[in-house]
Amino acid sequence: MKDKKILKMTEKILNKYQLCDCCLGRLFRQIEIGKPNKQKGESIRNNLKFDKKIIPRDCWLCEGLLDETEHFANLVSDAVKEYEFDTFLIGSKIDEDILKREEELWDFIKTEDAEPIKMEINREIGKILEKKLEKTVDFETPDIMAVVDTAFDVVNLQIKSLFIYGRYKKLKRGFPQTKWPCRICRGRGCRACNYTGKMYDTSVEELASNKALDQTRGTNESFHGSGREDIDALMLGNGRPFVLEIKNPKIRSIDLSLYEKKTNTYAKDKIEISNIRFSVRDEIVRIKSSEFRKTYSVILEGEKPLNKEKLKEVAQILQGKKIKQLTPTRVAHRRAEKVRERKIYNCDIESVEDNIARITIETESGMYVKELISGDNGKTKPNISEMIGIPCKVKELDVIKIKGE
Repeated sequence: MKDKKILKMTEKILNKYQLCDCCLGRLFRQIEIGKPNKQKGESIRNNLKFDKKIIPRDCWLCEGLLDETEHFANLVSDAVKEYEFDTFLIGSKIDEDILKREEELWDFIKTEDAEPIKMEINREIGKILEKKLEKTVDFETPDIMAVVDTAFDVVNLQIKSLFIYGRYKKLKRGFPQTKWPCRICRGRGCRACNYTGKMYDTSVEELASNKALDQTRGTNESFHGSGREDIDALMLGNGRPFVLEIKNPKIRSIDLSLYEKKTNTYAKDKIEISNIRFSVRDEIVRIKSSEFRKTYSVILEGEKPLNKEKLKEVAQILQGKKIKQLTPTRVAHRRAEKVRERKIYNCDIESVEDNIARITIETESGMYVKELISGDNGKTKPNISEMIGIPCKVKELDVIKIKGE
């Protein structure tokens, strides 16, 4: 270290502040890049012939904090011992008094080159743990981020969720895709919901996540479906894409074939899952934003006997037709009121008997099929009831195919 400007600045610093070698070396980040701060500090001090050696405990800035990295690493090691992971990242919370002194020092020397003490603490703990745990530091998407509160010896863990992709079939009517909290108690439990906190006994979400939570020992989950079917509808055919997000998993390397098998046994005759694989958070966005075509099997009921030829004529007219739908009455309490335009790709009349007809409709994603049949008091135009001149309603509705993957 022969830079006279640096040496002059250092002399000014050391005449005012008592700094350990780490805190001194950290002030000059761009000098001797790659060398540890402690060695930088020693080199600068030796070139100035400052004989007085300052140990971290006596340092004006860190007050011994930099001597505690081994201790903090042990705290983190204890905190993560129950978790399976490959990558990690260290964060820290530094005492406000230390940060204020650091800011005072930077103002004194008018530097923008210094490395924050927090960065050194994080790096040094990480280096110790890479060797101790035989894991890798990952700055982008670590499996675990451990934040050390250095003032109180507390470690807070942020665990990366585990994501599982699949498709589900819903084989029974009468329960929703996701959990519905009780409208009265908001999930707390009351007499109206029999103290379950839920509107329905179960859901696709609960059935699909039960065994995954068991295997991963996760604390909670979120279920992300590509759209949703009505409570009284089945989801058949090739199934609906979903991503199951397991939060705070302790085990990450689960056997997905075992998860699929156990779930299908546990949820027999209610749901069936398939195409199971590990996924990533970005896939949630993909399946929620993708415009998958959907094919429905509909049993409709007319107020009067239906004419098969008239229905076939209407089906032909609807091929390729754009349908305008004002937010349906049944969902208006939770959806913004606006007109949505969706396309019908195919419409086939399968059978007609008296006032009952079975039709198959392939539509653009987001079509309200029940309202396409009933008209919803004119909110959906055109609609089948209006076109055949007989008020109709959906008796049964099943999703039989979802295209797009």
